[in-house]
Formats: sequence, structure tokens, C-alpha cells
Amino acid sequence: MSSPQDRPTACLVLADGTVFYGKGFGATGQAQAELCFNTAMTGYQEIMTDPSYAGQIVTFTFPHIGNTGVTPEDDETGDPVAAGMVVKWDPTAPSNWRSTGDLQSWLASRGRIGIGGVDTRRLTRAIRQQGAPHVALAHDPEGNFNLEALVAAAREFQGLEGLDLAKDVTCSQSYNWDEMRWAWPDGFPKRETPGSKVVALDFGAKRNILRCLASAGCDVTVLPATATAEEVLSHSPEGVFLSNGPGDPAATGEYAVPMIQEILQTTDLPIFGICLGHQMLALALGANTVKMNHGHHGANHPVKDLETGKVEITSMNHGFTVDSQTLPKGVKETHVSLFDGSNCGIRMEDRPVFSVQYHPEASPGPQDSFYLFERFVAAMSERMPA
Repeated sequence: MSSPQDRPTACLVLADGTVFYGKGFGATGQAQAELCFNTAMTGYQEIMTDPSYAGQIVTFTFPHIGNTGVTPEDDETGDPVAAGMVVKWDPTAPSNWRSTGDLQSWLASRGRIGIGGVDTRRLTRAIRQQGAPHVALAHDPEGNFNLEALVAAAREFQGLEGLDLAKDVTCSQSYNWDEMRWAWPDGFPKRETPGSKVVALDFGAKRNILRCLASAGCDVTVLPATATAEEVLSHSPEGVFLSNGPGDPAATGEYAVPMIQEILQTTDLPIFGICLGHQMLALALGANTVKMNHGHHGANHPVKDLETGKVEITSMNHGFTVDSQTLPKGVKETHVSLFDGSNCGIRMEDRPVFSVQYHPEASPGPQDSFYLFERFVAAMSERMPA
């Protein structure tokens, strides 16, 4: 007979009835979500606090989770947004001079569940082969689980298609942003010199995107996802930025697309979009988006620039993609994934309006693509009269 110490204290239940047992950490309780996997070798805190992960539980394929601890400097928003995390081994003790706490306590204090001791390789194969499943994750220190109820909870999760989650993670009111990218030894310096006036639409913006805009030379004003074109233009911007975010782009597009279309029709402002912002721009220009089998989530995704032939290693996090076959005349595909050929970038041929599916701000991930922020600033500078 097994001892209480050997008894599983957490379980992950898929909608098809498959059960993965393990050791729980973080908060106790139960969560339902879509399950995805992320292949990044660093940045678990940034991933858990990325608003794009709303409605998802993240399986980490890298086994050493917890080793760098946590620090407020690495939060991409105020609290974790992902519903939970799945790891191969129990989180290790932190060993990092920047750490201010451990992962388990950080998750517990923020109401997020973790499960360790799971065969994440088997789980990842299942996601790749069958698509991102709906799951229920439960943590009970006593190891008491109602599997029938958990299967029912997983099956009742409505999924991300048709779901507008941007409204749940956006800011409630406008604010200005002046913090720049992290630099040794002072952390995040403040932008003090004047720059190009940019309005950033917050569909779930990561802080490091805003830092990259500031570092590239932008005075940033952030507006809620539901802002109208009139509200955007009332700030007299020199450029408009469309942020990343979670959920189905078609659902968010019900209010965001008319706003973008009005700006396109009434101004010649440069526009730059990332991830969900890329999908919003594509929808506004007349293209369609589709749900992917298991999406792209990681920090090592090769993307080819079709105009230069350059290959960038990028950070990605998306479960929907722009259907490149639906791009209208005058809109050019600029980037594609070298994993599966899916669309990763577009631009208008006659205007400084462009977007990418990946995350040039990284956090975590390589910084190959920071030039896109500089391209945006250059487009604003070229538009201004001499």
C-alpha cells in the first residue's frame, strides 16, 4: 500500500478522459482551460504573465522550471494570466542573483495551480497529434479527486473559438508609458527625451512591448482595446500600435476592426501590429483568420523575411493565424514560418502599415527582430514634414 507521501496531489484530466497524475504546487483548487505547450528554455515567469495566455494552461517542455526563481522585474503584467502550468519535474529551488522568491509561493499567492511529475513529452505528442485539448487541472493536498466531475468540467470548457478575451485583460483606462528596456546595472531606465507620439491599443499588451516602443524613440499612450478611432485620434498620434492579446481575433475584431478601418480610411498614419494586433490588422484589410491545430508557443521559431531572405529566430505565442490565401490585393505577405509555412507578417504595398505574427520584443526569447520597432519609428519620422 502506498504511503500518503506517494499519493498524487494533483491531476490533469483531458476531455477524452485521459488522466495525468502528479504532485501539485502553487494554489489549490481547480481550473479549466485549453492546454498548450511551450518550448522555451527560459522565461517561465514572463510566459505565465503574458496576457496572450488567458484561457490556457501551459505545458513546459523544458524540465528545469523554478531554477531562476521569480522577480517583479520579469512580470509582463500585474499577475499571472495563464490558468496553470504543467512541468516534468517538481520546481527546483531558485539559484539566481535576481530572484526575490520561489515559483511555488509566487503561484500560490496569485491563485495559480501547478502540477509536476508529468510525462510532458507524452503530453506534448498528444497535443501535436490531436490538437490543443480542453482540460481540467486540480490540486488537492489530500489527493481526493472526483474524476467524473473533472472530465465533465473539461468537456464543458467552451474553448477559445468565438471568445473575446482581450476585453478581460486590457487596461481599464488610458495611461502613459515611459519605461525602457532593462539595462545593467540600473534595471529599467525612464525615457526622458521627446519622441514620436504613439497610441498603443492594449489587447493584452506585454510590458516589454511598451518598453521596446519607448526604447526605440516613442512617447507611448496606452488605450483600452475598446477605444474608438475618435478616441485614438484625439491624442494626435504620429503612429498607431496594435498589441498582442488572447482569444479569437474574429471575436475581438467585432469592435477593433471598425476602429482600425476608420483610421486607415481617414489618415495616413503608420500602423504597426504584433500577434493579435497583426490579426486585427489583417481582418481590417479584408483577410480571414483560422484556428491552428496546436499553435506556436516558444522562443526558437524560425521565420523567413520573404523580402530580404533573412531568417530570424523568434518568440511566438498564438493559436490562430492569418490565412495568407485571403490577403487582398495591395497587401503583401512579408514573413512565413519555416516550421509550417503559416503567415507571419504582412504590409500594405503603398503605405507604412505592417504587422508580424511573432513577438519582436521577445521576453523571453532572442532579440533578432527589434529592428521592427525602429522601422516603425523611421516610418513616423519620414511622414513628418522637414
